[in-house]
Amino acid sequence: MVIEPVKPKTLAVRIIPNVAPDLARDLKLKPYQRSIGLVTANIDDSTYTALDEATKKAEVEIVYAKSFYAGANHASGPISGEIIGIMAGPNPAEVRAGLDACTDYLENEAWFYSCDGGKTVWFPHTISRTGSYLSKQAGIPEGQPLAYLIAPPLEAVYGTDAALKAAEVTMQVWYGPPTETNFAGGLLTGTQSACKAACEAFQRAVIDVATNPLKYAS
Repeated sequence: MVIEPVKPKTLAVRIIPNVAPDLARDLKLKPYQRSIGLVTANIDDSTYTALDEATKKAEVEIVYAKSFYAGANHASGPISGEIIGIMAGPNPAEVRAGLDACTDYLENEAWFYSCDGGKTVWFPHTISRTGSYLSKQAGIPEGQPLAYLIAPPLEAVYGTDAALKAAEVTMQVWYGPPTETNFAGGLLTGTQSACKAACEAFQRAVIDVATNPLKYAS
């Protein structure tokens, strides 16, 4: 069996050096956050991890990140993709550094995978050290490891159960099906090795369902 990466793509980026006061108010920016960076991409969960990476490489905070309904195949425009992320910083230089870190991680690290030519895709991603964004989302201390697990609905439920049983991890967030993009999954935490083992167990379970969908048990 060949497991192939499904690599995300950055679709659009922009920097607003000085945010209009009304927009800053609605984004709940802090007084020192005068600049923002915007990014869209074609895979949402990859982008969430990439936005978190930005918080580790630049003085930025993720102030807005939302998936679009039904996924990239039903996007509102050619560069809308599956998600928009907005990061805020004290100046354009920090925001630019954050966007650079985000796009680099998105395209070179945060990959989905498939075993059937892209029909079934999943995200078994280990983060060795979380930044401020995902730490807040998961309710864990900044810098703690995280297993970010996403797959289609049935595969995700089956795979998450396998991940929780395979390693000493706890589930901090459960994304019950359907999410905006009709997937499911969760955020699990533990040691780095435990998170890696959880991701591996999740992947095995998803592949088992994808290759034997009508079998009752492994």
